[in-house]
Amino acid sequence: MKIASFNINGIKARALALPQWLDEAAPDVVVLQEIKSIDENFPREIFEEHGYRVETHGQKSFNGVAILSKLPLEDVTRGLPGDDADEQARWIEATVMGDVPVRVCGLYLPNGNPVEIEDGAPKPGGKYAYKLAWMRRMKARAEALLALEEPFLMAGDYNIIPQDEDAKRPEVWQEDALARPESRAAYREILNLGFTEAFRARTLGPGHYSFWDYQAGAWNRDDGIRIDHFLLSPHCADLLRDCQIDKEVRGREKPSDHVPIWVELAA
Repeated sequence: MKIASFNINGIKARALALPQWLDEAAPDVVVLQEIKSIDENFPREIFEEHGYRVETHGQKSFNGVAILSKLPLEDVTRGLPGDDADEQARWIEATVMGDVPVRVCGLYLPNGNPVEIEDGAPKPGGKYAYKLAWMRRMKARAEALLALEEPFLMAGDYNIIPQDEDAKRPEVWQEDALARPESRAAYREILNLGFTEAFRARTLGPGHYSFWDYQAGAWNRDDGIRIDHFLLSPHCADLLRDCQIDKEVRGREKPSDHVPIWVELAA
């Protein structure tokens, strides 16, 4: 089973390029982030014509996540538990019914900028405080899923640079919400529950990125960061065969600022 994650930065902008990539890469399952569309306006027929079932959790003009699957999906749920007042569309789950059923959680973790610190702590009500609170809810959901002792993964745009080697110029990100100590600590708390970070399980060292800003020639200078991740539960990590970043997609016409990352599972 090949599962891909791709922040497409707007389905309207990527409606032609995305099906082409799907045909070439042939993933069985795709989790999408930043679809920037309400459910009713998502062009599901494009993907259904390519053999994919479509489940979305959309929001007008912002955020939005989706799961595309050539395999049957069961128990689809939308929204990250823990805050009924949170209206941002950033989390979707479904069980993919392959040879081994795998629970897939697609996520678009809050960016968190600008960082507002007050008395040495994130300012209440600010975007950075929301990011950290969202990660605490994510940790609680991860703990609940781990207790089931079944294969599952959490994939998407984490908006987290885990270590300095995951940025071409780590010094410029030190005070950014993507790399601040609180963000990295929250990410490590989740990882240390027993997850395997799929890409680092297969590839070590610097120079591997999944995002390049549109501005200041970042792509041409390979001035990137790695913020798109797959975290695999222990039962899912046992199925891991490979994990790669499709960097060449960034060089195509009308690219997203992210590129796809994918895992292959023996499932």
